[in-house]
Amino acid sequence: MSTGPARAAERAVLRLARPYLGRLVGAGLLAAATELAGLALMATATWLLMSAAGRPPLDRLTVAIVAVRALAISRGVFRYSERLAGHDAVLRLITDVRARVFATLAARRAPAGQRTGDALSRLVSDVEAVQDLLLRVLVPATAAALVGVLAVGGAALVSPAAAGVLAAGLVVAGVVLPALATMLTRRAADEVAPLRGALATDAVDLTHGAADLAAFGATGQALAGAERHAERLARLERRLAATGFAVDAAGVLVAGLTAGGVVLAALRAGVDGVLVGVLAVGTLAAVEIALALVGAARQHSQLRTGLARVAALLTEPLPAPEPTGQSAAPAAPGAVPTAAGAPADGTTGAGTGAATVSVAAPHDVRFEGVTVRYREGAAPALDGVDLDLPAGRRVAVVGPSGAGKSTVAAVLTGVVRPAAGRVTLDGVDLSAYPEEELPRAIGGLLAEAYVFHASVRENLLLGRAAAGEEELAAATRAAGLLDWVREQPDGWDTVVGEEGGQLSGGQRQRLALARALLAAPGVLVLDEPTEGLDPAAADAVLASTLAATPAGHSVLLISHRLSGLDGLDEVVVLDAGRVIQRGRHAELVAAAGWYRDQWLLQEAAERGYLALAP
Repeated sequence: MSTGPARAAERAVLRLARPYLGRLVGAGLLAAATELAGLALMATATWLLMSAAGRPPLDRLTVAIVAVRALAISRGVFRYSERLAGHDAVLRLITDVRARVFATLAARRAPAGQRTGDALSRLVSDVEAVQDLLLRVLVPATAAALVGVLAVGGAALVSPAAAGVLAAGLVVAGVVLPALATMLTRRAADEVAPLRGALATDAVDLTHGAADLAAFGATGQALAGAERHAERLARLERRLAATGFAVDAAGVLVAGLTAGGVVLAALRAGVDGVLVGVLAVGTLAAVEIALALVGAARQHSQLRTGLARVAALLTEPLPAPEPTGQSAAPAAPGAVPTAAGAPADGTTGAGTGAATVSVAAPHDVRFEGVTVRYREGAAPALDGVDLDLPAGRRVAVVGPSGAGKSTVAAVLTGVVRPAAGRVTLDGVDLSAYPEEELPRAIGGLLAEAYVFHASVRENLLLGRAAAGEEELAAATRAAGLLDWVREQPDGWDTVVGEEGGQLSGGQRQRLALARALLAAPGVLVLDEPTEGLDPAAADAVLASTLAATPAGHSVLLISHRLSGLDGLDEVVVLDAGRVIQRGRHAELVAAAGWYRDQWLLQEAAERGYLALAP
């Protein structure tokens, strides 16, 4: 990594630290006071021991005895205060950084290759680099520089020649050796953060995808890839450790040579023997403090890549907030709008679960001969698909497993780009549409909707951060989750566990659906929104979801269930990536083909399920 991007990354982090500048400066001064107390303690104790060897009157040693005790106590007090002040400032800053990184990761369009493990590494390991930059680099470096200057000034009062030697030693220990450590560790350190991200991705794939890997016989291949990353990371860390050992050994040598030089200079200047001893021990202590800059430089080299990865998220603009003065969307059927744009009961439309909230503008979408191939030479996942989705139109895409339904959603949301054909949004090619505006225009519930280890409220607010409790209630009611939320002791603050582990599969799906409804994009994409629900609940949730969608907004529904599609404008049947049927539900049921056959099978299966249900 070049110096320019590294400096830019540090500036991005330090801009966020400005509100806590006073605390950080205080921590630096306390760190300097700690080191000065330690240096003074060593010098005073040396003077006391050497003076006491001559058996002087006790009153000559009283001040030194008291000073040793006071310095020992103050050193501990200063260290505790410095840790308290520094960690208080940094933990406040880390809270802001993690919130910003979290918001950016949640709002951005995930680029190709962005994996859950890598995102987790950015949110945890890379954010910790910000903490280390302040506590292990900037604060120690500031303290060491200040103490070094004061130590040279104190030595100059005893012997200017000895002070010159001490200054030279401190320059070597505090400038030359850190620069050498940076040069030797930079290349290896720049590879560590990406490798940790790759290893985190491997860990997530191996744990969460264990069943899929086993089913496809890919466990061994995945383990081998993880082992390669782990071995590479271990080699780099061993190299960094060996380099650190060599530089530390050089630091010990510099400390010894500097102390020897100071002693010789002081003796030649005729300095008293007791003071020569004080200078020698003080030099060792001062150089040891300066050598902390070697550790800071080494740490800085290892943090550079992590800081750059975090800075890329900190400097990425977040989507523009919703205009507060925007008029409310038209109410869904059954809702009675108020001046605030919400139904009169403050939650949803009567009996429908519909909500009226401030939403994005409608959009027109068109697929023109879209073809998608995931691998060169493989059969296309989509093959010349045409699809019109003008504002207000509601279209369902159905078909057997592997027909290409989820690929349609991936293309529409910009995750997958067509190999041929094009997708337009309001007449603009989707690939040319501003990336930061796309989530507001097209979004919804996708197949891999993630539920975070947070409260119900925090998961929902990812859809729209400014939503109030009435809007949360409206969205969860439409998704069929509101009654469950109200039954929980903590209500909206109920923690759902990692990946929604405290929820059933149906509850997790409803939570993700409520978040999609709360976001209210212009084009709502629903990929299997009723997955995991029994037939009766699935029909109710689908009906309330469609009712809650603002008038004028289009809906693309992907489903393996055909029940509830009679109210949609068009049903498109895919098979092997091709459109084999299209039309309204009643037309397709009346015509021979896959749709009618599947409809009859599902109707018979659901009648049997209802007959057996208690």
